[in-house]
Amino acid sequence: MQKSYQTQMQAAKKGIITPQMRVVAQKERMPLEQLAELVAQGKVAIPANHNHTCLDPQGIGSMLRTKINVNLGVSRDCKDYNVEMEKVRSAAAMGADAIMDLSSHGDTRPFREKLVAECPAMIGTVPVYDSVIHFQRDLGTLTAQDFLEVVRLHAQQGVDFVTLHCGLTRKTIQQVRQGGRKMNLVSRGGSLVFAWMCMTGQENPFYEYYDEILDICRQYDVTISLGDACRPGCLADGTDACQIQELIHLGELTQRAWDRDVQVLVEGPGHLPMNQIQANMQLQQSLCKGAPFYVLGPLVTDIAPGYDHITAAIGGAMAAMYGAAFLCYVTPAEHLALPNLEDVKQGIMASKIAAHAADIAKGIPGARAMDDRMAEARRALDWEGQWACAMDPDTARAVRADRSPEQEDSCSMCGKFCAVRSMNKALRGEYIDIL
Repeated sequence: MQKSYQTQMQAAKKGIITPQMRVVAQKERMPLEQLAELVAQGKVAIPANHNHTCLDPQGIGSMLRTKINVNLGVSRDCKDYNVEMEKVRSAAAMGADAIMDLSSHGDTRPFREKLVAECPAMIGTVPVYDSVIHFQRDLGTLTAQDFLEVVRLHAQQGVDFVTLHCGLTRKTIQQVRQGGRKMNLVSRGGSLVFAWMCMTGQENPFYEYYDEILDICRQYDVTISLGDACRPGCLADGTDACQIQELIHLGELTQRAWDRDVQVLVEGPGHLPMNQIQANMQLQQSLCKGAPFYVLGPLVTDIAPGYDHITAAIGGAMAAMYGAAFLCYVTPAEHLALPNLEDVKQGIMASKIAAHAADIAKGIPGARAMDDRMAEARRALDWEGQWACAMDPDTARAVRADRSPEQEDSCSMCGKFCAVRSMNKALRGEYIDIL
């Protein structure tokens, strides 16, 4: 039977329950009718390109489990696609919900094809990166139609969501030049669009030809992730006029996409002081009518290179608690280098912890169940039970084995001074031997 819908949003508006909705509703412990209504309203997105046939669907929305994205891809200095595929497999095994290919060197098409063919996580890209590579021409020689051709190519290959910096306009050029920002634009894609506009004198093609882009996305059910070209790249630029003006544009573009049945994510700030995070989340929800918010961090301090997975996890937990739906991981290599396998692991774990902590705070159904089981295992000094509850059991087991205790019912920090051991014995009326 021929489908009577092109996108998840269109199906939801028609009252049609798609196979992807059924999977997501079961994962989220949410009634199907409630989920479908949220998809119809745009408050939940299910990025699911028709051509990504091995996809394990996920829903993205503030009322669902917080999802995490992993960035990877080659550069001119680090160009081994085999290493990147190893990162993909590791990320998928660790529970990453999405993989974004940010490759900026070489022939990227075979890698995307491999991702779509083998990876069950959602796949995202930034087509403006790939435009220079695809055509092998300098940025200033590309045309608006060249950029649109790459968007279509990615959609045809099966990419589930694309980051497009549609909210950047020629008015932004003067705003940035006169605005006194410390860091100007730190968005790689945004800076490329900005540079193209400066060199050609033309309007942002992703803004000017937005309706054509919506047609492409609607045909393949590609979700638009509205990129935040003006996101703050340092605390000093947080919540400034440039960032907010772009967010206003993104709210308008969100509605235009919804009117064409195209799903939307809205990207949010990269660096923010902790005291500005809640206000930013509320402002986005208001201006963008509850569209799922996708944040990079936010990083809550600028002075911890090498530890930015931690600064981002602090901000990410707060952002998700206040309404962000999708966290882009940040690794210890942020601002320094292309992340290696260990960096990827550390970034994923930090983001998973942040997302889980926020889900508990939001009262997501079942979010705290594993924590309660961990508490029971710890009270019983049941080490195998603790490994079964741990996010990363291999690391937890290895730490204990490396510093194994004299007493198996304790750890090498407390030994017989262990509070749990003492309380268990006391409550059972047993003698408590310490020395």
